[in-house]
Amino acid sequence: MHFEAGIEFAQALDHEDPLSRFREEFSIPAQPDGSQEIYLCGNSLGLQPRRARDYVNQELDKWATLGVKGHFDCEFPWMPYHEFLAESSANLVGAHSDEVVMMNSLTVNLHLMMVSFYRPSATRYKIVIEDHAFPSDHYAVESQLRHHGIDPEDGLLLLKPREGEELLRLEDITALIEEQGDSIALLLLPGVQYYTGQVLPMAELTELAHQHGISVGFDLAHAVGNIPLQLHTWNVDFACWCSYKYLNSGPGSVAGCFVHRRHAQNTQLPRFAGWWGHDKQSRFRMENRFQPIPTAEGWQLSNPPILSLAAIRASLDVFSEAGGMGPLRSKSEKLTAYLQFLLKSEVGEYISIITPEDLEQRGCQLSLSCNARHLSGRQLFQRLEEHGVTCDWREPNVIRVAPVPLYNRFADVYRFVEILKAACEE
Repeated sequence: MHFEAGIEFAQALDHEDPLSRFREEFSIPAQPDGSQEIYLCGNSLGLQPRRARDYVNQELDKWATLGVKGHFDCEFPWMPYHEFLAESSANLVGAHSDEVVMMNSLTVNLHLMMVSFYRPSATRYKIVIEDHAFPSDHYAVESQLRHHGIDPEDGLLLLKPREGEELLRLEDITALIEEQGDSIALLLLPGVQYYTGQVLPMAELTELAHQHGISVGFDLAHAVGNIPLQLHTWNVDFACWCSYKYLNSGPGSVAGCFVHRRHAQNTQLPRFAGWWGHDKQSRFRMENRFQPIPTAEGWQLSNPPILSLAAIRASLDVFSEAGGMGPLRSKSEKLTAYLQFLLKSEVGEYISIITPEDLEQRGCQLSLSCNARHLSGRQLFQRLEEHGVTCDWREPNVIRVAPVPLYNRFADVYRFVEILKAACEE
């Protein structure tokens, strides 16, 4: 890709952008002077789709006028409401609609999946995660080990970058699996590593793990709505994700879950059960013999919060109108390549990019490490905030910047680097 310096070039890229109109679909936070923030934090909390307010208000109005009847004969009845999200969600993760369900929260779903897919034996009981996993994932895995009476010191295998490096290498993961595969019960890794922004080779890892009899799950919190996924084709056993980052569904919104069809149709698979996972035809007979739905829905526990699902539906409708991940990925690659070009040419002496340069190994996010002697990374982050930039700080020394193709412009990227350069040179 050819890039040039100067705001005029950024504006020309925005003028040529076929997705530029979708920025108007979102509410952009304002600075005290009324101007829009440079919002580069969609990897932490996506912006609000303007239509989300209308979708949620429709359900509030339905509740006010219909009461309990809102569950049944009306537009988007509450009883099957989660089903209205299945096809769009499946399209984003490369799945069949019967393999996905929006339910619970991310960590709850990880626990539910480990109940079914982490079945330790005396010889095969270890779980592989990355050393710098998101803390919630680490806590969940350790607690699952302890629940089964396994000491995490023995049962937890941590993938670590090589000395002096930030990124995981496929050959090192391969070596670990080849060496200890017979003792590993579960490989649980991120699709996109939250700290570095590295996209892991999910297809290759799944195939390798399955060759050794290892179950495979992915935390896709930073991947769904960010990079193309093909969970069914890759033969992934399960995956979980939150919906409030790149899926723009609001803080703490309902999460998503994928269970491959070959497992979902196995109603004998062990699980924690709840009545919303029970066969729909006989659910209201109020009998006490659980019969799971032979789809991903069979892992549901309770009827979901409709107001949250309404906000998710609003966001998924925007994704569908944008044409899905194909055009979004094309713009995302161009946005991050442009950001990388400006960072290297304008602030290369102050900033290192720890995210892979290879477009195939990264999504929207670039993780920046501050090298300036006269200020710390935390100080630099604070200066950015003071000048109207919203990005994200992660200990010990990373500023995460995520230009999101649905609502960020090339001019946002240009202005960010301009502010970053001024902050570094103060």
